[in-house]
Amino acid sequence: MKYALVNPHWSFEGSTYFGSRQPVMPIELLSAREFLRAAGHDVLLVDAFIEELSPADVIERLDDFGEDFLVIPTANSYLFWRCPQPELRVPAQWLRSLDRRSTTVVIGPHGSATPAATLRKTGANVVLRGEPDQTLAMLATHPREYIPGCVWMDNGRVCSASENLGVTDMRALGPLDYSDYPVERHGHKHHVFTEVTGLGAEVEFARGCPYACTFCNKTLFRNKYRERDVTHVLAEIDALIERGVTYIYFIDEIFGVGKHVRELLEGIAARPISIGFQSRIDLWNEESLDLLGRAHCISFECGIESITQEGRDEMNKNCRFANERIAELLIYARQRIPWVQANLIKTEHDNPVAVREFQEQLKAHGVWVSEPVPMFPFPGSPQYVETFGAQPDEQAWERAHAFYLGMFEDKGFSDIQEQQPVSMQELEATC
Repeated sequence: MKYALVNPHWSFEGSTYFGSRQPVMPIELLSAREFLRAAGHDVLLVDAFIEELSPADVIERLDDFGEDFLVIPTANSYLFWRCPQPELRVPAQWLRSLDRRSTTVVIGPHGSATPAATLRKTGANVVLRGEPDQTLAMLATHPREYIPGCVWMDNGRVCSASENLGVTDMRALGPLDYSDYPVERHGHKHHVFTEVTGLGAEVEFARGCPYACTFCNKTLFRNKYRERDVTHVLAEIDALIERGVTYIYFIDEIFGVGKHVRELLEGIAARPISIGFQSRIDLWNEESLDLLGRAHCISFECGIESITQEGRDEMNKNCRFANERIAELLIYARQRIPWVQANLIKTEHDNPVAVREFQEQLKAHGVWVSEPVPMFPFPGSPQYVETFGAQPDEQAWERAHAFYLGMFEDKGFSDIQEQQPVSMQELEATC
């Protein structure tokens, strides 16, 4: 069978989206391609975002290929599945513009939480809930009711049989193949604030997280912690280095928690590549931070969330360090890493004066500390259930979006967001 995997040309005007607006590697599509090829299928991967393609441009490629399945994600790369734009404007517009007779499949966080609404808004034939890397191939060989996470339309009726979600065997994922991917167009270096020559890229070492913080949108995908084979990851990095990549950003939910991180970092230390990632400071000590320095880490982002134990407990952070130790390690890290960032979330347990003192202490040593801001209650996160008292229904994204806008009625949004976002109804008016 023939599968066309298309990353649309994303735009986020009017959205509350606070992820990167630059093209990043569509790792969910690149990973799925490996499993599809292994199952004997032909695959066309088109990244319309990085190639700046229009739907008409993509139609030409699809016509030449003649796909049986057309797959489109509802968020810009696995990196942002846990914090996607709430609206489905772009994937809906692209599916409508492409207007294919093939079986249309949408993957991503929206369908994982609200499959019926996602089918209705996008007009797709199938939604795959959870991680689609291995379940996409099953569409060609299995009845839909036996495919984990499969939800589909049948004569206007939404059908679903499997309560399970797609979960990928990460040990089975070899090095991603970038031989026909336009790596040379990828000048963006995610979360880098210092001058770095060369190209950037994103790589996945591990998927999921062993923690269960209330604000984290990972219960429906990328939940259980799983590492890839280190040799496969290093081989993938070597191939990217050969293409001119000098900086790798690991998209992992939490980098540094696994058993083989040291082996990976030692391998990176021997290569001409710098790295960045998200983590928790309580996973590190002076010795492992020294290793990060040797591994050319230039961007180290840590979720602190709250400066009080009560605040961290409320978020189920399960942090074992006191503020003094947190600050000590962040400062130690900054002495070895050019950019160290500590993120805070707004909580009633934190006194604003104490927060300011914490920020000033760290900033005096070169550590950047965010302003505490409320989190979006993403459907699929524990925070959504805590906020609304129920599991997500088909109006979950609209409900969460309206609630989030209401929190900012009298103050500005984050400096990385639109300052005048519009309602979901306006965003999805064309859906």
